[in-house]
Amino acid sequence: MSAHTGEEAAGAADDSSVSDEVVTSGLEHLRSRSAELFAVLRDDDAGAAERAVARDDLVHLHLSLVEHCARRFRNRGEPFEDLVQVGTIGLIKAVDRFETDRGVEFSTYATPTVIGEIKRHFRDKGWAIRVPRRLQELRMQIGSATGELTQKLGRSPTPRELAEAIGCTVEEVMEGIESSHAYATLSLDASDDNDDGPPAMLATLGIEDSNIEHVEIRESIKPLLEGLGEREKRILLLRFFKNMTQSQIAEEIGVSQMHVSRLLTRTLAQLRTSLEAD
Repeated sequence: MSAHTGEEAAGAADDSSVSDEVVTSGLEHLRSRSAELFAVLRDDDAGAAERAVARDDLVHLHLSLVEHCARRFRNRGEPFEDLVQVGTIGLIKAVDRFETDRGVEFSTYATPTVIGEIKRHFRDKGWAIRVPRRLQELRMQIGSATGELTQKLGRSPTPRELAEAIGCTVEEVMEGIESSHAYATLSLDASDDNDDGPPAMLATLGIEDSNIEHVEIRESIKPLLEGLGEREKRILLLRFFKNMTQSQIAEEIGVSQMHVSRLLTRTLAQLRTSLEAD
C-alpha cells in the first residue's frame, strides 16, 4: 500500500470517527435536554406558562422523530406534510403521557404512538375504494403540479398544461383527477345541522319509476292502436284503462259478453303479431 493510499484510509477513518462522535454528542444533548424539559413539565411547583413552554420545546425537539416515521408512509397517496402534521399529534400525545420514572427512552415510547396516529389517519381518511398505486401517485403529482402552475400562471392550469408539466397524456391527467373522488365517501344521510340548510343527499335521490319499464312497449304500440277500428279501441280502453269486466263492457257497447271476449282475443292477437313483426 502506498503512503498516499494509507493517508487516505487514515483520513477516512478519522472522518468516520468524528462523524460517530458528532452523532453520539447529538444524541446525548437530545437526551439531556429532554430530561430537563420533562423535569419542568412534571414539576407541580412550576408555573403553567413555564410548563407550556417546556411542552412546546419538547415537541419541537422531537419533530425529527415524526419526520422519520412519516417517511415510512410516503408514496401511499397522502402528502408528506399532512403525514407530518398527523404524526405531530401523536408526538404531543406521547409527550403528555410519558412517565420519566419508567426508565425508558422517550423516542422508544413515542415512536409507536406516532406511527399509530399515522395509521389511524390512513384508516379514517384513506381511499374509500381500492385505487391502483399508479393513480394514487399520479394524484399526488397532479396536486403538486397544480400548486406550482397556479402560482406561476396566476390561474388554475388546464389538463393539457398539467399533462405537459407531469410528462403524461391529458387522458391520464383526467383519470388521476377522477380517481381523487374515490379518496373519501359521503354518507347518503349526511346533511347540514342547520335546519335551513340543504336536505340530506338521500332525500334528493329519485326512486325507481315502474312506468319506465313499459315506456318502450307503450311507444311501440301507439301507432298500432291507431290502425284499429273505433269499437276495438273502445273495448281496449274500457278493459285495460277503466278496468271494466267483459260483462260491463258488453252492456256499455250493446253486444254480448261472448262477442266482447272474441273481439278482445282477436284484437290482442293482432297487436301481438304486429309487435313481433316490427
